[in-house]
Amino acid sequence: MAGTVAAVSLLGAAIGAAVVYGGLYNVAAGEQHWQPVYSVLERAMHQSVKLRASGVKAPERFDETAVLNGAACYQAKCVQCHGAPGVAQGDIGKSMQPLPGPLVDAARRWNAQELYWLTRNGIRMSGMPSWKHHLDETELWSVVAFIERMPTLDVQGYAGIVAQAGQAQKHAAFPACGARRLQAPPPAVGDPSIGKQALHHHACTACHAIPGTTGSDSRVGPSLEGFGLRSTIAGVLPRTTENLERWLREPQAVKPGTTMPAMGVSPEDARHMAAYLQELR
Repeated sequence: MAGTVAAVSLLGAAIGAAVVYGGLYNVAAGEQHWQPVYSVLERAMHQSVKLRASGVKAPERFDETAVLNGAACYQAKCVQCHGAPGVAQGDIGKSMQPLPGPLVDAARRWNAQELYWLTRNGIRMSGMPSWKHHLDETELWSVVAFIERMPTLDVQGYAGIVAQAGQAQKHAAFPACGARRLQAPPPAVGDPSIGKQALHHHACTACHAIPGTTGSDSRVGPSLEGFGLRSTIAGVLPRTTENLERWLREPQAVKPGTTMPAMGVSPEDARHMAAYLQELR
């Protein structure tokens, strides 16, 4: 019996090694998953969302301003991948694997808490992004409000509500989607645990090796290991929390011509990110 278990284990290890190191698994986005793989992943995703969204408290009701705000956000952030009544997905959405599904009937498959959780947290390895560091709570729930309205909209209804949303935004009923986070004041004290997440959500880990985070080995920027021991930021500013927050938000203003772009970091996220980076030793 022990010999059989060992043989099966070795065979499994050999198959795993062949898949990983032999390049046997086709990672091309132009090829679909096998249906059993897709079905298992989809079921696991549904159960994961239902479990984690169970403790979310949804607003009792959404007013029309929330629906219009959500329509503006949906048009700005979601339609490219998910489409809308009479509106096709963009080329990015049509070319992804797995293919992002239409949300015209999402409210019939997910409750408000689950729609909020999905929008806020995204779905790992699916292309669905997390919006929690880019939209504030009002906007996240507004997106839910609009998705719940969408099953009632036909082509003309969708076009009409998007036009209404544009007019409402023009008359300052609500700011551009994502603007609230950029305008909100930061907390008094940064939270390093939130800062660690924000560094990933603002794509800092795509270019820099940052202790405590994971990512690809193809880093084009300097490692941030030991950042909290450095005397300067980018070689031009004394390393203070205030200067670091400014650098994270406006690198081109601090060091004109630097290859580091402005990533749309909010004052709140900059404070949390600075708190994490200052702790690196």
